Amino acid sequence: MLHLDVESLRTLIAVLDHGGMTRAAEHLHLSQSAVSWKIKRLEERVGRPLLIRDGHRLRPTRDTRALLDDARTIVDLHDRAAARLASSELTGTVKLGSNEEVDASRMAAVLGRFKRTHPGAVIEFVIDHSAHLDDALASGAIDLAIIQVSDDQLLDTDTVLWSDQLRWVACCESTFSTDDVVPLISFGEHCFYRTLSEPLLDDADIGHAVAFSASSMNGVRAAVEAGLGVGVLGSRYLDDTIIAWLPGDALPPLPIVHQIVRTVPGETPEVAAALIDAITSELIDPAATQHVSTSSRRAETQTTNC
Repeated sequence: MLHLDVESLRTLIAVLDHGGMTRAAEHLHLSQSAVSWKIKRLEERVGRPLLIRDGHRLRPTRDTRALLDDARTIVDLHDRAAARLASSELTGTVKLGSNEEVDASRMAAVLGRFKRTHPGAVIEFVIDHSAHLDDALASGAIDLAIIQVSDDQLLDTDTVLWSDQLRWVACCESTFSTDDVVPLISFGEHCFYRTLSEPLLDDADIGHAVAFSASSMNGVRAAVEAGLGVGVLGSRYLDDTIIAWLPGDALPPLPIVHQIVRTVPGETPEVAAALIDAITSELIDPAATQHVSTSSRRAETQTTNC
């Protein structure tokens, strides 16, 4: 009898939902080779290919499309049953805030699993800018927040999920010369990237003006991809469409930023501590921290050589 194991099905779903092996590996906290191996093992068991490479993306075969709904049901039922068996008596309310650096669907999955494990807990969740969330923490309006901070804002009590080197970025089809006024893409009036980046342009006597503002990560990325201007994003967003803006390499390196979990000062309630553990176990990315350390060393070397 053909045996379909849950983790191989979970991996297949992740590859299709996230558009490839690399992003699936990031989502599942596995190595890319582990993801490839699970897909290969599943294909060997069913005796036929399940994925077709289409340029830079993978798409499902006809058999996979027929399997996908059942695979999602199997994985969901497994996770629900496992959560019931592992459920706790923990109760209480946690007010949690997050910026948009964490994908909304990924955050919803984390909170869904936490709720199934701790059915007596109540989570109030809000998405907002890092600056607003930090103010809400200070006033006690929320209990914990996932926010982005620079080096000088990092506290000893913060838990770092990942670190990233900020880069000047543009669309691969666009060139914005420093001889003209450079159109900038911003996250709006609450964008703390502007205070980190625009002084570098001023010091280099590069004219600039905000050409597009969006309050969301999706909006900023869409504007960059459309070629509307130059933006500042973490290096994790670089791909075939969003590339480094070459004139930016001649400027002093932009700083490293950290995606962190921060709590209100004082003793952390048990239910909040459990939620922090769930968030860090699923979202912490040592590979991203290692990557930015390498990038930082490279940037320091380039600056020294100049």
